[in-house]
Amino acid sequence: NEKKKGKGNRSPYSPSRVLHIRHIPSGVTGADVISLGLPFGKVTNLLMLRGKGQAFLEMASIDAAVSMVNYYTPTVPHLHNQPVYIQYSNYKELRTDNQHNQARPQAALQGVNAVQHGNLGITSALTAEGGVLPSHGSVLRIIVENVFYPVTLDVLYQIFSKFGFVMKIVMFHKNNQFQALLQYADAMNAYYAKMSLDGRSIYTGCCTLHIDFSKLTNLTVKYNNDKSRDFTCIDLPFGDGQRTVDTSLSTPFATQNTIFPSYTGPPGFAPAVGFPQGAALGPLMVTTSAAPGHTTISGIPGNSVLLVSNLNPEAITPYGLFILFGVYGDVHRVKIMFKKRGIALVQMADATQAQLAINYLNGQRLYGRVMHATLSKYQTIQLPREGQEDKGLTKDYSNSPLHRFKNPCSKNFQNIFPPSATLHLSNIPLSITVDDLKTLFTSKGSTVKGFKFFQKDCKMALIQLGSVEEAVHALIELHNHDFGENQHLRVSFSKSSI
Repeated sequence: NEKKKGKGNRSPYSPSRVLHIRHIPSGVTGADVISLGLPFGKVTNLLMLRGKGQAFLEMASIDAAVSMVNYYTPTVPHLHNQPVYIQYSNYKELRTDNQHNQARPQAALQGVNAVQHGNLGITSALTAEGGVLPSHGSVLRIIVENVFYPVTLDVLYQIFSKFGFVMKIVMFHKNNQFQALLQYADAMNAYYAKMSLDGRSIYTGCCTLHIDFSKLTNLTVKYNNDKSRDFTCIDLPFGDGQRTVDTSLSTPFATQNTIFPSYTGPPGFAPAVGFPQGAALGPLMVTTSAAPGHTTISGIPGNSVLLVSNLNPEAITPYGLFILFGVYGDVHRVKIMFKKRGIALVQMADATQAQLAINYLNGQRLYGRVMHATLSKYQTIQLPREGQEDKGLTKDYSNSPLHRFKNPCSKNFQNIFPPSATLHLSNIPLSITVDDLKTLFTSKGSTVKGFKFFQKDCKMALIQLGSVEEAVHALIELHNHDFGENQHLRVSFSKSSI
């Protein structure tokens, strides 16, 4: 009675750990529905209303349910390629003891929880759902087709972390295809990631994922860099660019009598890893807007703030980060940490620009150190309050005249290149000679290896410096250099060499 009374007056928006899922296509199993909830925490109950295409899913905590609704509101989840809709239920808990027709979903639920919590005795119950779990290991092979935008290791990590603890990733090209191998801590997570992501596109209309199980049972990663990473061993060397990967075939996990290896990591750590550093891209969260070469990521807000670490505290300044990151997007704010000067936050205009900056600057040498750039968990950079000690370490650049991408039709969108030893110079006054420019760059510590003016336009030139790192430093120092009479030099990375 209480429940009925409560049902009429509770708003559908007040959080409950029971979630109501609608528009479920026929043929969807209980295990499929459970897979929507697993990344957010333990699923404690399930009620399938098959005739109505609806289900109720009960999470172990309200926090888990709130995380799930917050995640799936901007990114509509799909089951069997059809969108399904999730909202809070009026029920505070589910009672399914005497429901007929619920035996198979309940068996599926028991089986999932058994695997999640290391008890392998009940996994056979999952086969009551029609053999949902094939025997396989925890390594996935991922092929990305139609790679229109760069797919980085960080992008894969953010997407696949939603389904559990990602231990290792290795990326490579084979048969002219972009491929990756990804190892989870637990085969269960690999199964749910494959089930949820196979056939989905990272960006609208491109970067489509094709996922299957690898025969490998363990990836051996020698270097932590932009092509391979072992998240369980953070002090591996960066490597010299020669990526050698030993993907050894050791004995398979899946033996005759256990479907999955039990998770041996810290208790309670298995699939409920949640969203590391703000969980940027979910699948299908990116839409291409009208501006050429420009994408906007709809979905979880707050992926426009970057965490930049391993900086040289003696040399780095907010302005230097503003100019460097400004090559890949419009920087709104920069904050160097007061107590840890080697760490900074950089807030870009939008999430796409943040991702571009990671693609091009993570792993770049800056002032003698290899810089790391990843997405921050923060939504925005707070400016210091009146009277708060900050020593000029937090700067707001949101109205800066130096933004390169304010105009959506700007040619700058087509001229985004990785850091290179050759710089493109423009806006050079006619009175400035080759020697003037060489002297200017040498005065900032650069070694000039080559120089040429453009034949058709003598306001533009290419200058080749001693190394990529030198060029990065020179761009920071000399972009917007004032030649007098309000004539400012423009500096960007070039794809050409002299």
